[in-house]
Amino acid sequence: MPQVPQTFDALAVRAWCGLALDALGRAREEIDAINVYPVADGDTGTNLYLTLESAATAVEAVFAGHEAGGGGDPGRPTLADAVRAMAHGALIGARGNSGTILAQLLRGMAQVLAGDDAPAHADGTGLGLALRHAADSARQAVAHPVEGTVLTVASAAADAAGAADGDCGAVARAAYEGARTALAETPDLLDVLRQAGVVDAGGRGLVTVLAALVESLTGETPRGPAARGPGPHPRAEAAHTVAAPCADDDAPSRPGGPAFEVIYLLEAEDAAVARLRERLDALGDSLVVVGGDGLWNVHVHVDDAGAAVEAGVEAGRPYRIRITHFGAGDAHAPGAERLPAERVQRAVVAVVPGEGLAGLYTEAGATAVLARPGEPPASGELVQAVRRAHAREVVLLPNDAELRHTAAAAAEQVRAEGVRVALIPTRSAVQGIAALAVHEPERRFDEDVVAMTSAAGATRYAEVTVAERQSWTMAGICQAGDVLGLVDGDVAVIGQDLTETALAVLDRMLAAGGELVTLVVGDGAPESVAERLHARVREAYLAVDTVVHHGGRQGSVLLIGVE
Repeated sequence: MPQVPQTFDALAVRAWCGLALDALGRAREEIDAINVYPVADGDTGTNLYLTLESAATAVEAVFAGHEAGGGGDPGRPTLADAVRAMAHGALIGARGNSGTILAQLLRGMAQVLAGDDAPAHADGTGLGLALRHAADSARQAVAHPVEGTVLTVASAAADAAGAADGDCGAVARAAYEGARTALAETPDLLDVLRQAGVVDAGGRGLVTVLAALVESLTGETPRGPAARGPGPHPRAEAAHTVAAPCADDDAPSRPGGPAFEVIYLLEAEDAAVARLRERLDALGDSLVVVGGDGLWNVHVHVDDAGAAVEAGVEAGRPYRIRITHFGAGDAHAPGAERLPAERVQRAVVAVVPGEGLAGLYTEAGATAVLARPGEPPASGELVQAVRRAHAREVVLLPNDAELRHTAAAAAEQVRAEGVRVALIPTRSAVQGIAALAVHEPERRFDEDVVAMTSAAGATRYAEVTVAERQSWTMAGICQAGDVLGLVDGDVAVIGQDLTETALAVLDRMLAAGGELVTLVVGDGAPESVAERLHARVREAYLAVDTVVHHGGRQGSVLLIGVE
């Protein structure tokens, strides 16, 4: 058996995140299937997976930065670096109540393991203290804790860890066994679980994460928990059960309950967040507010979504706002739609950078996955989008060079589920528009993919954006605030005026010829830029047509495509 660490250090954090992500990926469907409280609309496993994926990505980024020489010890970040990244990644990527609570559990651990006097690695006592603080802080984050949920399982794990002697492996094993025992008892604490014959879904997910912790520290895979409790019937029996609000509710609210789920990140002071909790608690239920140090993740179910957002505005600066209307499909919320009974033959799933393009792609028949600025979708979101498309054949358009590996991972996962998937390596949304324009679902799949790939490949793409910092580019040194014109991914023009830089980029692209110019204008662009570019094409390039789309709040000020 290979040597494994008996102390909890940065490498152990990295291993734990990777093992937990793999384990949640395998258990996701099982956890989704037992999510019955308060209604059976299972997405707990998916929410936990997406939250952990964000945490693992943040940890990998820290290691990559040190390997590139960004840290004091290349290739080896400190324990504090790793757990802070894990907690921050989970916080900004948290999905649903279960994911939000998991984020707070990880943050609670980080507060102990990344303190001012934190050692380079934690021993068994330190890990036990971290698990205790994690459970306590998660319980404090929930407005109305309910026993028989993930909170109960977390507390039992902390109790067992605190009573254990030995190294980190022994403490992790004790925590896992304590959680496993508590999970089996959750049906005794919640009638809806007992009637459905299942254990709590969020608790089941936490046991999976703790099993990965044991494996990362000992190399041993502990025995898995049972998915069902002692009840008589599967989850369908509980589908219409009316119960009290639950701290681990990832499902749409019960009949007669709030109509909207509202989630956002919030920059605010502690005192303002305390007032926000009181106001949101009066507006709805399933309230969970996690975070600290000026950054918070807010989750609540309400009837008045606008009031919930306004409360966030009064408290500080809310962003990445996600509102889901229960019972209605939402292109950005995994599991929010009911799938049709029969699969369609073929569908297109595309990542798009702005609300305007999301509408355009949707009108063209594609399933759109919105990539907000600074918030690229995870592979789990793409998998969910492919499942929502509910087709036998799927064409996947990542529309971003940085998303090719993420899209490839998603494609591999859904292929294993029997879906035929073709990944077209589009590097910009304008290439995706060109591919979608020639899409014909009636022809053979291979022929359709070839035609779409050819159209995308024949489209040169450019973007105009504003530099955030000084840096070296292919066109020289740029300063913060300079306007950058990128052609096919490389900086080709550095300017001071956005419209003049856009004109220079357009001229450079059309110097090699073209038949159609596509402009996607973001919210930050001057009102006259599209008109100026259209006029330049009309006056200087005969027989070239121009199409203008409004992309809304997108990463770049302007996207340009030339076919």
